[in-house]
Amino acid sequence: MSISPSRSILLVGEGNFSFSASASQLYSETETSLTATCLQHQEDALRHEGAADNIKIVKDSGGAVLFEVDCTKLGECASLQGRVFDRVVFNFPHCGRKSGVKKNRNLLKNFFLSCVQVLSEDGEVHVGLCNGQGGTPADHPQREWHNSWQVAAMAAEAHLILSDVRPFESEKYRSYKCTGYRSQDKGFHVEKGLLHVFTRSLPYTPAQVLKVEEAVEGDRVQYNIPAELSNYINRGFLCSGSVHPVRLVQDFLLKGLAEKWSVSMTTETIPFLLTTKQLQTCCDIDSTHCYWIHLLQKDLISDTNTSTDKEKDCLIFLDSQGRTDTQDSLSATRVTSDKVDRVRSKGAESLRSACSLDVDPEGESGLYMLRPSLLPQMEKLLTKKEQLINNAGSHGDNEGNNKSVEVEGHKKEGPHGGCNGVTSLLFGISGLVFKNVTVNLWALPAFHELLLRGVFPSECEPVKLLGQRLETLLTPYGVSLVAEQGGLRLMAQPMGCVGKVLASIASDKISNVSVTVSLNLDLLAVLLFSLPDWRLLWSHDPRFLQHFALHSSPGKPFHPFSLFPEHFSFDISFWTGPTWEEKKFHALIREASHGTVEQVKLIDTFSHPDLSQTSYCYRLIYHSNTHALSHTKALQFHKDLESFLTSRLQVTIR
Repeated sequence: MSISPSRSILLVGEGNFSFSASASQLYSETETSLTATCLQHQEDALRHEGAADNIKIVKDSGGAVLFEVDCTKLGECASLQGRVFDRVVFNFPHCGRKSGVKKNRNLLKNFFLSCVQVLSEDGEVHVGLCNGQGGTPADHPQREWHNSWQVAAMAAEAHLILSDVRPFESEKYRSYKCTGYRSQDKGFHVEKGLLHVFTRSLPYTPAQVLKVEEAVEGDRVQYNIPAELSNYINRGFLCSGSVHPVRLVQDFLLKGLAEKWSVSMTTETIPFLLTTKQLQTCCDIDSTHCYWIHLLQKDLISDTNTSTDKEKDCLIFLDSQGRTDTQDSLSATRVTSDKVDRVRSKGAESLRSACSLDVDPEGESGLYMLRPSLLPQMEKLLTKKEQLINNAGSHGDNEGNNKSVEVEGHKKEGPHGGCNGVTSLLFGISGLVFKNVTVNLWALPAFHELLLRGVFPSECEPVKLLGQRLETLLTPYGVSLVAEQGGLRLMAQPMGCVGKVLASIASDKISNVSVTVSLNLDLLAVLLFSLPDWRLLWSHDPRFLQHFALHSSPGKPFHPFSLFPEHFSFDISFWTGPTWEEKKFHALIREASHGTVEQVKLIDTFSHPDLSQTSYCYRLIYHSNTHALSHTKALQFHKDLESFLTSRLQVTIR
């Protein structure tokens, strides 16, 4: 148990105070303050062998000793009122006598609920258990789940997460004599005991509706981002100086590619919205996987604006009072928003999540979507760049709206990466894209795409060259290349496709080939840093980024700050009308569960022959690597989902 200077420790459930005495001596030369407590009356506590001497050692070391302190009611203890502790320690808890696992689970749960009332915000709870009791994979051998104390699940009830498990260092506390086994002076087997360290989890934050204003194809438009996507907006992962793994992976890839080709990344802001026309000109995207957007407002950009103002696509985020906030960079945009419930009644009619399948392609509702790919913007920027070069007539004028930067430290002298003296340039763009997919373990509704485009002489076999370079960079992390018609597909287990390399004949010369590389930075970050779950990338917990500030090189596995989180399974059954849009159901799952549902499985369907109704039964798996998720909290989310389904989709819960 490592204690920093000026720290305070609360020990609960002491028996003969031998651990308190050892700890007092261990930290006697530090500024650590120690308070030892026990449940018994003073007279009963002193009957334990050695208790009187141990209590004297604690007091002589400057510590305090309190009697009749119930560790399940610490907030009610008068002597602890107004105090908070950096560590709360409970060694080898037990209900006493011959109590079963259920009683001891209940003891742990009530202790955790109690101790958070006296725990500092960044404090830790240390619980020592005999090997096998905790019910985690750290136990060897591990007991069956139903026969364990389920310590991580009990802590989650108090919104605590298990952050570390390590051997209980009994030899460090030489005078420690464990007592209390079945309410006797007999001790527990602490030789293979485990110390479980718990910390506070961040609270769950409600989904929000974000109102956005931006310029799209000459129009100034306002719209709402669907609530289930609110956590993905304006996170700034790709900002300059970011240590987020998505940015680290992008830098790793660009550095590796820049050893063979010049790489230029654009810094221009691009809108979230696309028009159907934009998408159809260069992409073959399944429309059912698009988030279709209904506009709140649309205005033609004034002709009095300069041509530069017309072309610049800027994002403006509006708050509930209509105040605006404009930034030049997408990654630096600030968002002010309303809570979902405050805005829904006013804006529900004007907003449809892309789960809508009844979009009329000829109407306004079919004109706009959240970008499922950066390719249309890539085409637009390349066209604009070409026009600027032609109009300017000189290299020095190619600035302004289309800023681009060489990848630092990787610009080489002379031709490289080309063929027959032809130098090839990879032009790149990266940003957030959206796909309206059903809830699944590796289905990402939003992720960061890195898109690269280059024109190469066809005799150089550019697809093969780029594939070989990507293979060199990514094979050590489990990525393999699979040839397909027109290019390559990058595959990895268990997530599947993580990128593509596609070739087409360049428009200027038949002898040249245009090659496009599309990479899913989020899934690659999961692979390169051995993350257990892609949802960790979107965690607001500062401990996540702190890890990468110290370990920024790919290949160094991430050490989770939440160990062994539990899975909870709940079924939901309901009657629907003649039409049923499953994508809307999945959108509500994401919103109601705060993203904690990782799998949805259709268990059963039944169509009533007379009522034109269909019954659906789904099984939902709740699991979180970012927050404490208890059975109580998961059940609450499930009840919220039932309420959402009833009020918004007009289904009848069975």
